[in-house]
Amino acid sequence: MATVTIIAKPRAAEARLAARRCALFLEQRGVAVVFDPETARALGRRRDARAPGGTARSSDLYVVIGGDGTLLMAARAIAARPRPILGVNLGGLGFLTETGPDEMEGILGEMLARRYSLDRRIGLEVSVVRGGKTVMRQVTLNDAVINKSALARIIEIGLTIDRDPVTTYKSDGLIVSTPTGSTAYSLSAGGPIVHPNLKAFLITPICPHTLSMRPLVVPDDSIAEITLRTGDSEVYLTLDGQVGHPLRMKDRVRVRRSRQPILMVRSRHTSYFEVLRHKLHWGER
Repeated sequence: MATVTIIAKPRAAEARLAARRCALFLEQRGVAVVFDPETARALGRRRDARAPGGTARSSDLYVVIGGDGTLLMAARAIAARPRPILGVNLGGLGFLTETGPDEMEGILGEMLARRYSLDRRIGLEVSVVRGGKTVMRQVTLNDAVINKSALARIIEIGLTIDRDPVTTYKSDGLIVSTPTGSTAYSLSAGGPIVHPNLKAFLITPICPHTLSMRPLVVPDDSIAEITLRTGDSEVYLTLDGQVGHPLRMKDRVRVRRSRQPILMVRSRHTSYFEVLRHKLHWGER
């Protein structure tokens, strides 16, 4: 491991402290350390700033210190040039972040000794087609959500899978999520928890007008196309709860598996179901 990029939530003092500890641990072992520009400014190391996903001095590992939101941002930034991501949780729920700050040096030591595993997580490539032209394309790790703005009225959304018409939803919106994202917005909307190693993605309606409209799980080689059939409401496409794009009537949102997986470092000491038990408080009274 020659070069590591550290991305931290710069406004959090605990994240800055953990970033300095991480850099010191790696540099003492001969590993070159760089930072995303915002973290570099926060730590006073501007000369070591590198844009995530850039071609210069490509990193072997990204250490992301913060919460799930920080990790989702980093995953999108490097989607075109995937590298392993180690998430260090300083946030609340932290489904995606693999370790806490107290265990950070331990798992980094295991990685330097090549004693670690990688999960190859499915991403979604999401594009918006308007008048025959693609006006937006981006990769997302958790989910793509189509929903209305502030007005309390339902919207109509047509869905096809591999050009086969499925249905027209009358609902508050629609969520297309990866197995990784099944514990995010989709879970709140009544969707199932899907193991992240399954080759599938989920389609979950948000508050459908008809109760028979249930979540769907489809193969990950499917292409979902969603057509907006509502013209009198403000409707947005939101990726990972962070990036928004306004939609117009007859816009088509095309969702497919991303060409490259997202590589997540997994500790050998923690299982997926152990994470679920802990985060969701299963078995507690």
